[in-house]
Amino acid sequence: MTRKTREFASPAPVLPAREEILAFIAREREAMSRAGNMGKIGKREIARAFGVKGADRIGLKRILAELEAEGAIERRGKRLARPGVLPAVVLADITGRDQDGELIAAPAEWDSDELGAPPRIRISAPRRPKPGEPLPGVGDRALVRAEPDRDAGPNDPPYAGRVVKLLSKARARIVGVLRVAANGVAHIEPVEKKQAGREMVIAAEDRGEAKDGDLVSVDLIGKTRLGAPRARVRETLGSLATEKAISMIALRVHGVPDEFRAEAVAEAAAALPARLEAHREDWRELPLVTIDPPDAKDHDDAVFAEPDTAPDNPGGHIVTVAIADVAYYVRPHSALDKDALERGNSVYFPDRVVPMLPERISNDLCSLKPHEDRPALAVRMRISEKGHKLGHTFHRVMMRSKAKLNYAQAQEALDGRPDEICAPLMERVLEPLFRAYKSADQARELRAPLELELPERKILLKADGTVDRIVVPPRLSTHRLIEEFMILANVAAAEVLEENRQQLIYRAHDEPSREKVAALSEFLSTIGVKLAKGQVLRPSHFNVILARVRGKEHENIVNEIILRTQAQAEYTHENYGHFGLNLRRYAHFTSPIRRYADLVVHRALIRALKFGPGAMPEISAGELAEIAARISGAERRAMAAERETIDRLIAAHLAEQIGARFPARISGVTRAGLFVRLLDTGADGFIPAATLGREYFRYDEAGHALTSGSGESFRLGDIIEARLVEATPIAGALRFEVAGGSRRGAPRRGAYKRVGRSSKYNKINP
Repeated sequence: MTRKTREFASPAPVLPAREEILAFIAREREAMSRAGNMGKIGKREIARAFGVKGADRIGLKRILAELEAEGAIERRGKRLARPGVLPAVVLADITGRDQDGELIAAPAEWDSDELGAPPRIRISAPRRPKPGEPLPGVGDRALVRAEPDRDAGPNDPPYAGRVVKLLSKARARIVGVLRVAANGVAHIEPVEKKQAGREMVIAAEDRGEAKDGDLVSVDLIGKTRLGAPRARVRETLGSLATEKAISMIALRVHGVPDEFRAEAVAEAAAALPARLEAHREDWRELPLVTIDPPDAKDHDDAVFAEPDTAPDNPGGHIVTVAIADVAYYVRPHSALDKDALERGNSVYFPDRVVPMLPERISNDLCSLKPHEDRPALAVRMRISEKGHKLGHTFHRVMMRSKAKLNYAQAQEALDGRPDEICAPLMERVLEPLFRAYKSADQARELRAPLELELPERKILLKADGTVDRIVVPPRLSTHRLIEEFMILANVAAAEVLEENRQQLIYRAHDEPSREKVAALSEFLSTIGVKLAKGQVLRPSHFNVILARVRGKEHENIVNEIILRTQAQAEYTHENYGHFGLNLRRYAHFTSPIRRYADLVVHRALIRALKFGPGAMPEISAGELAEIAARISGAERRAMAAERETIDRLIAAHLAEQIGARFPARISGVTRAGLFVRLLDTGADGFIPAATLGREYFRYDEAGHALTSGSGESFRLGDIIEARLVEATPIAGALRFEVAGGSRRGAPRRGAYKRVGRSSKYNKINP
């Protein structure tokens, strides 16, 4: 090579070693944790730290992809981290003490199947506890600021942490059924499986009015001379046969607050209706309408649409979404605010709602009742003829809803059968709304969000609170209309807050992990379907697969496994997008009556746009992270409470049908047996592998099947006939056995998923 050639040859790229990258990620995450800075570590930050520029970034991208493929790092949107590494602030349960007496905690939300055992956190005692401040103890739940412990030995907890906020003290209270033996000795049969077999003695004087078979809440008060725990009945919850008692189990077991503190009730009672003040525009003549389920008690969103007459938007529309102005009544750090944050969201049971806010606020002052003045935050969005959002403006207004409609009623009107309420609204309100929705739906089709069909399962009760029947309401165009307009409004809220450099809480949904996608790909290969590899994964890739199997024998099983492949949606102050909706930024804005996250976004908008009272105060990124962790935990709590209540209700409903046969679909396969879901009711149960027959059944993990030596097979998605063997209402458990051979068939439309009113909390929920 000549000297001249050497002088002008491109230098070899100088890229960091893999070990250097991993060390940098760990070091930066630890530094951020110490400083309370919740920033991002991504490809750009790594390139800047190591001076990687220009074309050399391609080589860096290749190294990062290799590390991710090997599982050395994991990706959350554009963030990179070591796998299984805890965030700086984590919702944790204090599980015990070590040999030195120090508290040990573990993350409350942890995917053990994917990440292994949850990491332990050694909790440091507060240096100067404030007088009267409750100290953390075993069984408590808390927000913990955690960081890697450099001094930890091989058997020590890898993290050190301190409690930022104690969320709930451990309760010695237990829920169970009172059992009184013939000799008069009474004990408690706990409802929680983890306490099964634990004997608690109750003396006659400690039973109160409770009788044999009553569901009760008890406090532990000591031990007997023989060492057995002694308990005292604190509350009689009634007969297990009533729905009231069954939903009360979920409230007590999961610690869902169902009573407001006296100060919050007093604040709600003293609240006065909002007036048209200088910070509000008068929109009372705009014919906004609410469209909700027929049994809805609070109405927090109203809609209106009209043609856009601007010459630059031919065939376009102006869509207006008005949302109840909860921030006007619920001010930061007030008693109402503290209760709302503790609850995080409203919780929905078949017979009751446990609201986030007192009824004076949720069902009265904030509810957008027809023909009554109500304060609102509204967004006016211009969309093109093809449904693309061209721009938006936010307003703080006084509105007056023109009508309260339900989904079926509005659908009947759009189908040409308006009733006396809808008929006057057709030309000015309903028809323009539907035309605007048809435009917006075109843009949604191009955006291609994940198209999993998850019909709701709704339990209808009799007058005595027991189950009457279980139905799957039809999915209507009016449902989709409201859903799409709410999504547009949520996106607009996130965009305007980012434009104004205002901190907010996002609703984020990460893309599936490589491990889960690999498992899905392996399964799909067994049914002759290929999932393309080596490309950026998008919802449309899943939609192609779903379309390919639609109407065929594998439709249900593919839907099931694609759902299980998805990550869990969460609230976070860091934006990594919403994979399921295929959106770069997304924030909950449209339901502040029932979700605290939306209230935070409202306060942020009021602050950013200088809309008057109720604005978000100065808040750090660390504080927002704490709030996001709390309300994400509350969401999981609500999911569990709602799911278990449905399970117990259905188990009680079927308890009188032992021996009956039901058509069922296999919804899960393990070495231990088959999980099944009844086609008629959506009830879930289990068939032990030992009852399948005399042959030995081999577990095929990739094929999601149990197969015998003679070739008999039970596979995920198969339809079988199941005989009910046992129903345990107190645990919500059903046990079945196979009554007939398995048979595969095209899946029935409307396969049950537990997402009805509780779809507010489903896995990929927008």
